[in-house]
Amino acid sequence: MTNTHTRIRELTVTAMLCAVATILMFLDFSLPMVIPSFVKMDVSELPALLASFSLGPVYGIAVCLVKNILNVIFHGSTGGIGELCNFLIGASFVGTAGLVYRFHKTRKGAVIAALVGAVVMAVVSVPVNYFLSYPVYAAMFGGIDAIIAAYQELRPGTNGLMECLLVFNMPFTLVKGLLNAAICFLIYKPLSPILHGRH
Repeated sequence: MTNTHTRIRELTVTAMLCAVATILMFLDFSLPMVIPSFVKMDVSELPALLASFSLGPVYGIAVCLVKNILNVIFHGSTGGIGELCNFLIGASFVGTAGLVYRFHKTRKGAVIAALVGAVVMAVVSVPVNYFLSYPVYAAMFGGIDAIIAAYQELRPGTNGLMECLLVFNMPFTLVKGLLNAAICFLIYKPLSPILHGRH
């Protein structure tokens, strides 16, 4: 296959994964007994992770970027700050996983890459939420005390935003990453001919 054909295939697969990621981002849902309802669960990093593993980390990050740009256009309600934070957190996941897998292209390497990526995403979520998303949400929805109060309904002893993020958001984000990774491993092999252009 020529370089031009390879490039066209990569761009076509990336565009397809961007479309799926955008749809999945719209299908977010709450887990109210686990974390406040304004924190949503979704699996929209799944197509980006598929792109990272099959095409490389740059393509995975590109999927994260495009799905958030489209979400701002069609569904955005936070002035873009929610999408910016989603991009930073998601890109840290799929970029790390894709980079690790690039140097260890085995099934074991893929598992390790996904685990490392999920941990990095969980850690990155703390400063991103602390310095970017929650100050904006606080200004939009009644102050930081109202946000902390939502966490205190689940755990009365919670004290301060950082504790909220460490106790609730970081584990939640880790589980989100692991869920995306688990689904990726289930569907990667059946999708491999499409992702890699093999018949």
